[in-house]
Amino acid sequence: MALSASMVSRVFILAFFFSSFTAAQQKFSIFDVRKYGAVADGRQDNTQAFLRAWEDACRFKGKARFYVAVGVYMLGSVNFIGPCFGRLEFHLKGVLRAPSWSGHNDSWITFRYIDKLVMRGGATGALDGQGEYAWQLNDCHQNANCPVIPTTLRLEFISHSRVHHIRSINSKNSHIILFGCDNVNISSIRLSAPYNSPNTDGIKIGSSTAIRITDSIIGTGDDCVAVLPGSKDILVSNVTCGPGHGFSVGSLGRSQKEENVTGFTVQNCTVSNSTNGIRIKTWESPYSSVASGFIFQDIFMKDVENPIIIDQMYCPYPPCNNQSPSHVQIKDVLYKNIWGTSSTEVAVSLSCSSALPCENVVLKDINLNFQGSGGPAHSQCSFVNGLSYGLQRPPSCL
Repeated sequence: MALSASMVSRVFILAFFFSSFTAAQQKFSIFDVRKYGAVADGRQDNTQAFLRAWEDACRFKGKARFYVAVGVYMLGSVNFIGPCFGRLEFHLKGVLRAPSWSGHNDSWITFRYIDKLVMRGGATGALDGQGEYAWQLNDCHQNANCPVIPTTLRLEFISHSRVHHIRSINSKNSHIILFGCDNVNISSIRLSAPYNSPNTDGIKIGSSTAIRITDSIIGTGDDCVAVLPGSKDILVSNVTCGPGHGFSVGSLGRSQKEENVTGFTVQNCTVSNSTNGIRIKTWESPYSSVASGFIFQDIFMKDVENPIIIDQMYCPYPPCNNQSPSHVQIKDVLYKNIWGTSSTEVAVSLSCSSALPCENVVLKDINLNFQGSGGPAHSQCSFVNGLSYGLQRPPSCL
């Protein structure tokens, strides 16, 4: 039977569509590190092979995939520098293993000056920081000349990018640091280090805008997420935190000319077996800045030492210079629908600055219980202005 003109037209359109789709798929060029000399034996240093593969992938004028196949690749300190000519995907199916000690580098893997980067892993992909040896050397709290200890993954000046399904284990220092980044989505990641591993923060964010962290699990020896000066519009959602030090703003006010922190939301999260739940921490110093626009809501606490805490006398390692009260102005903070158990009697502690009291702090529907000896949970406040409403357990001090 002869085809009608309309049917011929539809067949032609479909054929054109599929041929165009296939052509588009074929534009995705793969840069496999093994073709550049990388060997997945867990021993050979693959740093130069990775850098050669990156140089070609970054220069490719189209869709480029930097590909790390299944296996264990020993990798020294590397800087993957842009800008790149096309869209680039870093696809990690293997395990990257850091040297047990890497000298004087402050980061292990750095991405810098890249737009539209996608970094993705999967069931087998991981970053192994091999931090056990470095943790023994971390005495920076008492030694001004302590060795430089590298962060596992550092993102600097990265924009409109995604990081997902990446695992990082046993980082020497922080797992991930973002600095100068804009519009970066981090999802479905897992960061882990022992509870007693020093300074192994999960994600630290500084001088960055529009960062989203979702659907992830973080358990370390320090803050799960820390928001530092110059950051704004940060969202953490559906993240399980613990062990560790909870979700933090700061520390702030330690240095002159720090930028403000504005707009930080933590929602639909769980914090368990952690020293802190939601913490805002500032040093006692004359250095001024503003921390404002925080929403902490729908958060479950399980056996957390300090579920809700503002500490404007932060000083982790005495002796401390407390000649001046903190000059960081904290304002416009909402704690809403936070429930669970505190492992200490003081479930809510709002200790603000005598020089600049906290303003507009709101507690709504707080239900935190302490079941140990010494009586029920209680709250304590100093130099804070705000209000509370709805269920208040422990009774509000506002």
